[in-house]
Amino acid sequence: MTIFAPLRIIYIIRKTLYSFSAYLRAMGRVQRQNRPKNVILQKMLTEMKLRGFTNATYKTYLFNTQKFLEWYKKDPEEAELEDIKEYLAELVDDEKSFKSIALIKSAILFLYNEIWGKSYKIKTPKTTKSIPVVLSQKEIKKIIDCEDNHRNKTIICFFYSSGIRLSELINMKWSELDLNEKIAWIREGKGKKHRMVILSNKLISCLKNLMNDGKMPKGYLFPGRISDRIAPRTVEYIVTNAALKAGIKKKVHVHTLRHSFATHLLENGVDIRKIQKLLGHSNLATTQIYTTVSGAQLKEISSPLDNL
Repeated sequence: MTIFAPLRIIYIIRKTLYSFSAYLRAMGRVQRQNRPKNVILQKMLTEMKLRGFTNATYKTYLFNTQKFLEWYKKDPEEAELEDIKEYLAELVDDEKSFKSIALIKSAILFLYNEIWGKSYKIKTPKTTKSIPVVLSQKEIKKIIDCEDNHRNKTIICFFYSSGIRLSELINMKWSELDLNEKIAWIREGKGKKHRMVILSNKLISCLKNLMNDGKMPKGYLFPGRISDRIAPRTVEYIVTNAALKAGIKKKVHVHTLRHSFATHLLENGVDIRKIQKLLGHSNLATTQIYTTVSGAQLKEISSPLDNL
């Protein structure tokens, strides 16, 4: 036995251990790669719930993350920054809007940075807020007048009377209305915030017609046929269909009534900070988009040249 024999044995042992270690690492990658996607998504959901994210955010983040996991065929935990960039670049090629891409990016980075402790950063173009479609008061009146169904008419009036969001109307309960004070309380609106909204006399009249013998009902304001509350798609259809019946050429959605509510208040001289409170905006800059829409007040301003 030569003096080199022990060294060769040590070399063989080390090589074997290294190969076994590499095998274990590879097996770990395979196990993670084969890990059910719902396990990963469940971790995301748990973390989002603990941070107080809204149901809408849950759905959006989970949907967009799942799409990425389906695209990335390897172990998702080992995806590098360039892999995520490549995925987003493909979405650009598919003509996805930069607003959508920014949202998808946020969802994916939440998984990698907040769940798996990475520190990935990706720059995408700043999204520009599009100017919302606004109806004139004549167009609003046409839509309301053409709706024969009393419940549907009340729904349309509620949006324009108070400027509430779709999710807020669906979750509105009779117990949250104060018809004497002409107000309603939004419990846990967007961002889990509470706020007060106004009820017009015409809306109150519509609401009273929904009551039985003048008594305030219990439960949700607009119950569904199957569930305890009306479905979002049903409400969207009610508004869109009423606009079509009224012959409105613009694209009208639920949010169009909210935009019109805010714009008309601004045109009537209501302070923008009060409008911010009514709409439930955290940032005044969000409300200021309506200053670009409202042209009625601008037309009333006389040019300084005329004062010479």
